[in-house]
Parts: sequence; structure tokens; C-alpha cells
Amino acid sequence: MKLALGRQGPSKFQQASDGSMTLIDHVRELRNRLFVASLGLIAGLIVGFIVSQWVFHLLEAPYCDLPSSMATRADGTQYCDWVVLNVTDTLILRLKIALWVGLIVGSPVWLYQLWAFVAPGLHRHERKWAYVFVAIAAPLFAGGGILAYFVVGHSLAFIMESGVLGEATKLEVSGYIGFVTNMILIFGAAFEFPLILLMLNFTGVVSAKKLLSWWRIVVFLSFAFAAIATPDPGPFGMILLALCMVVLYLIATGVAALNDKRKGRGKEIYAELDDDQISPLEDDRVPIGASDPIEAPSPIEAPAPVARPRSLEGRFDDMT
Repeated sequence: MKLALGRQGPSKFQQASDGSMTLIDHVRELRNRLFVASLGLIAGLIVGFIVSQWVFHLLEAPYCDLPSSMATRADGTQYCDWVVLNVTDTLILRLKIALWVGLIVGSPVWLYQLWAFVAPGLHRHERKWAYVFVAIAAPLFAGGGILAYFVVGHSLAFIMESGVLGEATKLEVSGYIGFVTNMILIFGAAFEFPLILLMLNFTGVVSAKKLLSWWRIVVFLSFAFAAIATPDPGPFGMILLALCMVVLYLIATGVAALNDKRKGRGKEIYAELDDDQISPLEDDRVPIGASDPIEAPSPIEAPAPVARPRSLEGRFDDMT
């Protein structure tokens, strides 16, 4: 006995792409994807709570390397000493670390759910470039975070020695972890700067030649952003972040130049002309000969007389 296999209907992606999904279907799909993303975040939060102690030891390493941070127990062993102001500070700090780790661990789940909801509204080439930019954005952010951790490790001693109390100062644990995480977020976000330039170039908004002409503005804005956004008051972190942004800008300009060469930009007829420059006109005028004679118009006949209209009483009867 042969079983007839029913023909499968279009998938949700195809229905969302061709516009056959109703508003209720979109809302229902959004609800389902938010539920799955929440499950991914909860699973990541559990993993983050388990490994939060190890992550905390990793973050406190720059501070614990300072001699002033060490204290001695009664048995003679040394440990990294912190200042704790409230009873719940350590528990709240562990939950914060677990949340950050959970966002990173669960990112494949909630990012996929977000992408699966947005992707049907994009064209095929837009989805292709989205894959490329996301694949580049993740390593750039990770590189910025690693650089921030390196900056904290090398600038913390200078910051504390430059203060009025000197290096022999105990730090408050929540404030220190907040300082380190802010450095990681700021450096990671700053490393996404070349992606913005590449998006402008790949969409045809600006050319590589125009990007290169902005180098003075970019250098100034890079140092200004590093001076304002970096929580490190020392010059080491600010200069290093600004230099990295300038290097990434030059790399993005080089990639934009290759993209312009691939697409043949800059070879247009009026590419070398300024916006307010008059383009030359081709002088290919042809002389116009004498026109043919025009015949005299025929006279217009007199109009026929129009009959006088009847009075209103004669045009309507009693019924109308």
C-alpha cells in the first residue's frame, strides 16, 4: 500500500517574504521568536552564573597584580582585598556578571531569532551583505574588548599612583568591575567605526576618494571621542584607542578603494568635475534652411443664426 505524501505548503520565511502573512500571523511569529530568544537568554544566564566566579577572577587580575591590593590572612596566605560597602553588593555583582555572560553565550539564539524575523523583509543581496557585516562586526568587537583589558592592565597602576592617595588604595569592587566593563564596551563599540564607513561606501553614498579626503576630520574626531568616552583618565588608553581608530579608518578606506575599482566608480563622464563646474557642450549645430511658403488662410463663413429660445412656461408642462 502506497502512502500519498501531501505537498508541503510554503514555509514561514516564504510567506513573510511574499507578503502572504497577515498581521496576526506576524504578531504570532514575533511572540514565538521572543519566547525562544528568552529561553536562550535564560540558558545563557544559568551558564553565566556558573562561570561568574571564574570571570570575576579574570576581571580582577589587573587590580590584584598591584602590591597594594594584597592582604595577608592569619595563616600567612595572601589574598586580593576589596572594599564592600553593602551586604548585597557581591551577590548583585555576581548577577550582573552572569547577565553579561548570558548575553554573550545566548547570543547565537536571540540573534538568530531577531535575524529570522527581520530577514524576510530584505532583498537577497541585502541579506548577503548583512551576513558579511555581522561576520566582521563580531571579531572587531572582540578585538576592542581584548585591547581594553590590555589597557586596564597597563594603566591601572599609573592611574592609582597619580591620585592624591597614591597606589596604596583599596578599591570598591562594584566600581572597579563597572570601570572595566565600561572600558570593554567603549573599545568594542569604537572598533565598529570602520563598518559604518564601509556601509556608506558599499551603498554608494561616498567614494573612497571622498573618505580619504576626510582624514583630518577623522583624526581629530578619533582623539576627541577617545578623550571623552574613555573612562581611563590617563593618556595611555586615550592615545591607544585613537590610534586604533585611525588605523581602522585607513584599512576601511583601502577596502572602499578596492570596492570602487571593482564597480568601476570614478570612470564616469563627469567624475572629475566639481559639483559647481559647468560641463562642456558639444557644438554640433546644423544650419536651418528657408522654410516652405505658408498658404493664405481661407475666409471663415458667417455663423448660422440661432433660434430664439422659448419661454419657461412653454418649455415645461404641469407634471414637470
